[in-house]
Amino acid sequence: MIIYWDGKNKNLIGPRIKELRKKRKLTQKELAIQLQLLGYEFNDLTILRIEQQTRFVSDIELLALSSFFNVDMKDLFPES
Repeated sequence: MIIYWDGKNKNLIGPRIKELRKKRKLTQKELAIQLQLLGYEFNDLTILRIEQQTRFVSDIELLALSSFFNVDMKDLFPES
């Protein structure tokens, strides 16, 4: 597993996930349900913690989120 973090926040993609979720007008629970229907183990607390950057995101979760939102994985990260 590769951990994408900046030493302070546990992930770098949280703000982008929140932005994409809101763009689709989904609640955290609705997003979790959609991901569960695709076979991934997410719940609303997982989404909350990812968005708050208090939870590490595994490679599988990163792939699931990029696939769901139909974006390249690198587009989930802030520009450096």
